[in-house]
Amino acid sequence: MPNVTANGIQIEYDTFGDSSFPALLLIAGNGAQLFFWDVEFCKLLVKKGYYVIRFDNRDAGLSTKFDEAGIPDFQVAINALMEGKPVESAYSLDDMADDAVGLLAALGIEKAHICGASMGGMIAQVIACRHPKHVLSLTSIMSTTGNPDLPQGKPDALAAVLAPMPQERGAYVEHNLDIWRKIWSPGFPFEEKRARTFIEMSYDRSYYPQGMARQNIAIIANGDRRPALSSVTVPTLVIHGADDPLIPAEGGKDTARVIPGAGLLIINGMGHDMPKGVWTEIAEAISQHAVQAGIGNK
Repeated sequence: MPNVTANGIQIEYDTFGDSSFPALLLIAGNGAQLFFWDVEFCKLLVKKGYYVIRFDNRDAGLSTKFDEAGIPDFQVAINALMEGKPVESAYSLDDMADDAVGLLAALGIEKAHICGASMGGMIAQVIACRHPKHVLSLTSIMSTTGNPDLPQGKPDALAAVLAPMPQERGAYVEHNLDIWRKIWSPGFPFEEKRARTFIEMSYDRSYYPQGMARQNIAIIANGDRRPALSSVTVPTLVIHGADDPLIPAEGGKDTARVIPGAGLLIINGMGHDMPKGVWTEIAEAISQHAVQAGIGNK
């Protein structure tokens, strides 16, 4: 896969479709690599008339790692947050948003549709706040606003995601299969073969749990985005699973409530993942959102 230097780091990326089509940038979540966005899902978006770009966030996949920052103490960050003190982080979601816009610039793209899932949705929101002139539309999937008063995820799902990551490949695979099961969409059959393949690819391409830890701290440090999101003017669509055990649907509803004019799609049976059964609906929703805003292919 190709890479570029942008915002002072190396970013690994991949593209699908005709570069003359409107660009659609896909941003992955915490610790996830670019193939979080499955090739077949990307091809669905290409069929809708988009030039699709997926990439590795900093500290994930083959993009620049921040080894010199060390492994942060999650509990220290939480304590600082609870005490109203600044949370020390190796970098911020602002930096990660600037990475994404820098990637677009390196590819010669002035404006793009921006879509992110989970932490990627948070980064997409920050892009809309910091770089609105580069955003054609915003789609925030299974994400939230940072509102501290919102319901928390289910304890078993949170515990699984935050548990130490095994180093040995087999243990890593089984550990992450357990996470997939805990956050999976209860309205859809569990895709064990797909999950196992994804996890094995993740380990073999870039086993790097310390990057996920630093990304987690960047999320905590970003705090409550509601004040900034209330001034977002780009056309926005919020998509969330009704049965999300990690970031409850109230996070999506809060996002749609805060951003002026935002649309909201709640998908019954969907958890904190994207089962194949929702791909067509989500691809259609993203495309129709752009069309209705007058900036997408019909």
